[in-house]
Amino acid sequence: MAQTIAADFVPEATNGTRLRIARVLNKTVFSSLLVLLVLSAIPYGTVEAWWKAAFVSAAFIVCIVAIVESLFSGESRIGGSRGVLLSMLSLAFLAFVQTITIRAGSPDSAVAKLQPWNAISADPYQTRFFALQILALTVCLALLYRYCTTKKRMNVVIHVVIGIAVGSALYGILRQTTQHQPGFILPRTLPGQGYGQFINKNHFALLMEMALGLGVGIGLTRGLTKERVMSYLALLLPIWTALVLSNSRGGILAMLAQVVVAAMLLTSGEFVKRDLGGNKFLQSKLVRLILLSSLVLVLSVGALWVGGDRLVSSFGEASREFNPDAYDLRGGATRNEIWRASWKMFTAHPIFGVGLGGYWAAITAYHDASGVLTPQEAHNDYLELLSSGGLVGFAIGIWFVVSTFRAVNVNLRSNDRFQRAVCFAALIGIAGVAVHSLVDFGLHLLVNAFVFVVLVMIATKRLDVRA
Repeated sequence: MAQTIAADFVPEATNGTRLRIARVLNKTVFSSLLVLLVLSAIPYGTVEAWWKAAFVSAAFIVCIVAIVESLFSGESRIGGSRGVLLSMLSLAFLAFVQTITIRAGSPDSAVAKLQPWNAISADPYQTRFFALQILALTVCLALLYRYCTTKKRMNVVIHVVIGIAVGSALYGILRQTTQHQPGFILPRTLPGQGYGQFINKNHFALLMEMALGLGVGIGLTRGLTKERVMSYLALLLPIWTALVLSNSRGGILAMLAQVVVAAMLLTSGEFVKRDLGGNKFLQSKLVRLILLSSLVLVLSVGALWVGGDRLVSSFGEASREFNPDAYDLRGGATRNEIWRASWKMFTAHPIFGVGLGGYWAAITAYHDASGVLTPQEAHNDYLELLSSGGLVGFAIGIWFVVSTFRAVNVNLRSNDRFQRAVCFAALIGIAGVAVHSLVDFGLHLLVNAFVFVVLVMIATKRLDVRA
């Protein structure tokens, strides 16, 4: 009798232990993703090669822990949008294909004996590294889909993103007002160069846009009590101020575009009916137009007032970026010249491009300039994807966008208000990225790419509304 009871008890105890271990590992994976997100923002936004390698390694280590957790819990379902994940995996696969060695000539030829890395990519090493980074980001997205399953965890993720932006904004404002010599905590920060912990002010602005859109969207759609208004103002005011002070033209334009998108969505019939109590006043198209115009005007005046003469001068110089006759020395540094060279490069390699990550090596053959300055990026992420990945890469990008917005459309129509609110907020942040990427390359920094992946997760993840 005693042996029978013991035999029945041991499997039960073992199963209970497995579940406890699974719960600990579950929390460990989720916490590790948040820690990785925070740490990636510190070293200049993870721009140096060895920091990128550390990020990739850390993402794969967290993935291994997640696999162990799945073995203990018996749960392997990832959830989320399969189309988004598959499109990212396809982009990584394309990058690996671009690095496959193509032997030219007979095996006995002099060139063949040198064993060159003859591939589609102009820089196979960078292309393969790009593929590893995309795989790491795909792993992070899959793990966020898998472990960010409750409203509590979603709230934590949102406020970690906003917290990172607030910290970066305060550091940037402090550095701008007090730094007088090289090195301000971080050794590579120079006075008057970049903003916050970023070497490039436009990369800083992209992070601010994503967090600002997320915070404003959450504040507008989850109910504005007096306490909530004060707390969100306290968080978002330094982000907006730093964005303006960074003197990023692309950042300011993207912010205004976010306002337009938010206003259009918020005053649409669906939102008026479900989230604003069916307010008939907002149902008038004229009222919506007046409110939208007033909001854009107020933000524009506020930005010019805070940014001052530096911001006005920056916008005044914008015309030179698109004027081919503005520079007599043929420096080739204007966006107009870079975009023209990038298009030539695409037309020469229309199917598979010159290699994802190989743009900097291939552009020299098409950049008609003195050679003093050689562009490392296209300053337009869409054009760079087209020239680096060809039509195949661009088609994968379209697949990613379509998959994202299919899931977004479903979540915006959800019966759960929290689900609609977080989706709306993330969509505003994504809109800022979409606009800013027309004139810059902020997603090349891993922290910005990671935060963008987080926004995609928030916008496309179907939550358990009971949790």
